[in-house]
Amino acid sequence: MVLALPDQWIWDSWYAHDGDRWHAWFLKADKSLINPELRHFNVSQGHAVSDDLVNWNHLGTCLAPSYGPAWDDFTTWTGSVVQDDDGLWHLFYTGSRKSEEGLYQRVGHATASDMHSWERVGDGLCLDLTGPNARHYEADHAKGFWHDRAMRDPWVMRDPSGEGWLMYFTARGADVAEPNAGGAIGFATSSDLYTWELQPTVFVGGYGQLEVPQVFQAGGRWYCLFCTAAEHFSRAQALGTPGGPVTGNHYLVAEDPRGPWSIAPGFLDGSNPCRRYAARILEHEGRFWIMGFADRGPDDHFIGHVMDPEPVEIDTAGILRVRPQDKAAE
Repeated sequence: MVLALPDQWIWDSWYAHDGDRWHAWFLKADKSLINPELRHFNVSQGHAVSDDLVNWNHLGTCLAPSYGPAWDDFTTWTGSVVQDDDGLWHLFYTGSRKSEEGLYQRVGHATASDMHSWERVGDGLCLDLTGPNARHYEADHAKGFWHDRAMRDPWVMRDPSGEGWLMYFTARGADVAEPNAGGAIGFATSSDLYTWELQPTVFVGGYGQLEVPQVFQAGGRWYCLFCTAAEHFSRAQALGTPGGPVTGNHYLVAEDPRGPWSIAPGFLDGSNPCRRYAARILEHEGRFWIMGFADRGPDDHFIGHVMDPEPVEIDTAGILRVRPQDKAAE
């Protein structure tokens, strides 16, 4: 089985385990739109639960854009979920507004005790590219370079070096001449999950976009999973990648979650057309598994469901390798 809905497309997803079962949240849009490219601006968030990452029970819509003029009245895009010390669950998500035509992305914050009935904290906005460290980012829309001002896909985790929390997000670095060399992993810190301080980027380069970051530790090393497209490789990265650019999922490596980060050799999980995008790596029953949405079929049509998990192995050099399963279920 796959994580799918008969009348809606599903794409980016994120996960948390409540101690008993897995929860998945995902972006979804109605197939009645006909054109799947319209899904990004007709989006809501869905929620499902599973014991095994394969069989899913759908719980319905859990978050949608705000009504009326608001910073997130156009889209509520990809995020992550964590639990605080008091047992409250926190959703961090991407938002954009209609009055800006969705060109500026910001990070929002909502909470729930049941992991489903999310309520925005205040108006929801918790982080923007403002303040002294905004100089490290493309903080304004650089027309002619990209279609947007990137600040999306927040990944929040506890600070392993002490108290507090870390946030990573998709961004672009400041004053990078080659558009495809300016993709960045943005960074922010918080002592309490409510007040966030923007920090300098922790990585810039290689690609025009490093989307949907996920930072995790395995075997004493830190990994930052991300996804990108073949057309977003920098000139140097394209030349240095065996087989050339592909679309899919790759990763950065570091000895510390604050960096310095470097691009891992090769490319973890990519193809043209793209088989799987916006992946996450989850630890379940003592093994690592990769999950992401089925992007394109052999005829390049959009598919739009979350694929069943496939095992990920880590070799003695710390290199991640996906072991693809039967593709018939895609």
